[in-house]
Amino acid sequence: MASITINTNISSLIAQRSLGNATDAMNLAIERMTTGYKINHASDNAAGYSIANMWETQLGSLDVAMDNAATGIDMLTTAEETYRLLTAHLQRVRDLTEQAANGTYGSQSLKAIQAEVYARMSEVNRISANAEFNGVKLMAFNLNEDGTDGGDNEDVGMTTAGINLQVGLYADKHSIINLNIELFKNASLTGLFSGALASETSESGKMLSELVEAAGGDIQKLGDDAEVQAFAAACCGLVYIPDKKDFYLQTDGACTPKEMLQFLDDAIDDISSRVTRIGAASNRVQSAITALDVQSQNLTSSLSTLRDTDIAEESSNFIQAQILQQSSATLLSTANQLPQIALNLV
Repeated sequence: MASITINTNISSLIAQRSLGNATDAMNLAIERMTTGYKINHASDNAAGYSIANMWETQLGSLDVAMDNAATGIDMLTTAEETYRLLTAHLQRVRDLTEQAANGTYGSQSLKAIQAEVYARMSEVNRISANAEFNGVKLMAFNLNEDGTDGGDNEDVGMTTAGINLQVGLYADKHSIINLNIELFKNASLTGLFSGALASETSESGKMLSELVEAAGGDIQKLGDDAEVQAFAAACCGLVYIPDKKDFYLQTDGACTPKEMLQFLDDAIDDISSRVTRIGAASNRVQSAITALDVQSQNLTSSLSTLRDTDIAEESSNFIQAQILQQSSATLLSTANQLPQIALNLV
């Protein structure tokens, strides 16, 4: 049988504890519904809190990795579009060279053709030298035939290792896509006509070399004005005289426009090969973006399951806690009146 006391009201203490618990539960439900998270403090779920923070970090890194890959595609697209412009110039040069090879044109007409050939070849040099993306030269790396550094690459912005795109979360090789240095090798006249320059041992190559050297140039470097003039002149059946800045018709034994057609075809084929490799690299980087997007979606779903509030569940918890709070408050008021019964016994 429970005793009736004045100093200690057990019923009130029980009601107070129940009221406090109901209030805490209601406050927790309010916090979870207002923040949208069921883990707001480490005390809510220590392991879950740690995992959620790690996944949030990974999601941020995945966003950066996708941006990296997208920037890589932009860079490759820039190179591809520039190569398309170079191809247009060389195709026009080939048309003009084939026209000059017809044999129905006098020296004045050939000089007119040479003027356009020279202008377009000079533009090839200019475009390739200025093609860059965020300070990285896209068509200026000098390579030896064995793939080693050809020198004079200090300002290109890369090494023989090419460019590494960081498209993953970690520092291992599986998080990196390497863009081979072959994608960024020299696309000036010197680089594009490497086939012609390497064929000096052939009869036509020797004759072409002699034409350029006669103009005071070096067949291995088609960068100076006189060298480009002499090379363009060879496409038109002319020989360039740098001292007089004039041309005269080739004599027997010189490299003819017909022979220059093969050199032009080799250069155009070289560009086509480069663009093909750029396309393959772009597809690989695009695949990496797709994979990163899938990974990000799955990780976001997992994070949502771990951390996000189930509003339906928490609203039910809130209503339950609210009812318990109201009933506890009512019963506490009743319990606080119980000691008055003792007065009736006096």
